[in-house]
Amino acid sequence: MGGPPTSPSVADLERLAARGWRGTEQDELGDWLLRSGHGFTGRANSVLVVGVPGRSLPTAVDAVARWYDARGLTPRAMLPGEQAQAADSAFTAAGWERGADVLFLTAPVDAQPTTTTAEAPVDLRPAPDPAWLAGYHRDGALPHGALDVLTNATDLAFATDLAFASVRLPGGGSAPVAVARGVLVDGWLGVSAVAVAAGHRRRGLATALMAALTGWSAQRGAQSVYLQVTADNTAARALYRRSGFVEHHRYHYRTRP
Repeated sequence: MGGPPTSPSVADLERLAARGWRGTEQDELGDWLLRSGHGFTGRANSVLVVGVPGRSLPTAVDAVARWYDARGLTPRAMLPGEQAQAADSAFTAAGWERGADVLFLTAPVDAQPTTTTAEAPVDLRPAPDPAWLAGYHRDGALPHGALDVLTNATDLAFATDLAFASVRLPGGGSAPVAVARGVLVDGWLGVSAVAVAAGHRRRGLATALMAALTGWSAQRGAQSVYLQVTADNTAARALYRRSGFVEHHRYHYRTRP
């Protein structure tokens, strides 16, 4: 146990993660992966820049812009690791604006905590019910296309598996106080959509969600877990560091103004 026998490359790990968080449409530009998902989240609505595009970089930048323009979406590129430096320069030259760094963290599944001091048990379900969705998006109605992106991984021919975790307090109303999404792809657990209600933070709920999802994935043969966190989210980074996560690489977005 303790992770895969060899550390995957940035490109391989990003392609794997793209299988666990998909839009509703995708296309290829050489090795690059064009993705759209009704505009919900950057990962589902950006070109994943790994490998080579099969044409000159300025031409590829123009092709990306046309693909997203045709769908009424803001052209956006996701540029992970040092392997994307040349492409990043091409997007910069075209005037695309840089976003903040996002950390891609990994850890062995068997290094994760299995017990917590959370105030309620974690509920795991194969699909998000309306209460889970309300706990995930507390600021109003769920954006158009969000449900499609959250659940699209189950449609893949290579049999990914999904789990939607929540903590629901007795008498606490319909919406959970904490939620998270787990997806299993090729022995890797991807954790995303972690949300804890403002009045219930720093009570071990995020740790409880992680423990439940890693336990679920371990029963299905997972060896490693990954997640993404923005570089400026110091509280989450500290939590994941205590749980044994290390930085595999970073990525950022370039967006055409």
